Amino acid sequence: QVQLVESGGGLVQAGGSLRLSCAASGRTSRGDAVGWFRHVPGKERECLAVITWREGSTYHADSVKGRFTITRDNAKNTVYLQMKSLKVEDTAVYYCAAGLKSSSWCGEYEFWGQGTQVTVSS
Repeated sequence: QVQLVESGGGLVQAGGSLRLSCAASGRTSRGDAVGWFRHVPGKERECLAVITWREGSTYHADSVKGRFTITRDNAKNTVYLQMKSLKVEDTAVYYCAAGLKSSSWCGEYEFWGQGTQVTVSS
């Protein structure tokens, strides 16, 4: 089992920045990847960014490329999502996930955090 705890969400004005953290514990594997997703009620969950623990290889969705950056700190078992130039449409619950079960960056993940709310005001 892997436990994931997100933090760093909150209320920010459009154009502002936030950094989300995803602290992992339990049976984490350096062969694994961690992804950030977001969900707005009534819409499909969106895969935003993924990073591998070992190599630090990354994927960023086109919708956030250039504004969001995923990084990791292996010593702290923590993955970050730095978000800048936030827009009202970035308002969502943001989740991190681990335990990638497919060869696709945004494939099926086994473990999920509880989510953190990000609200961007105009």
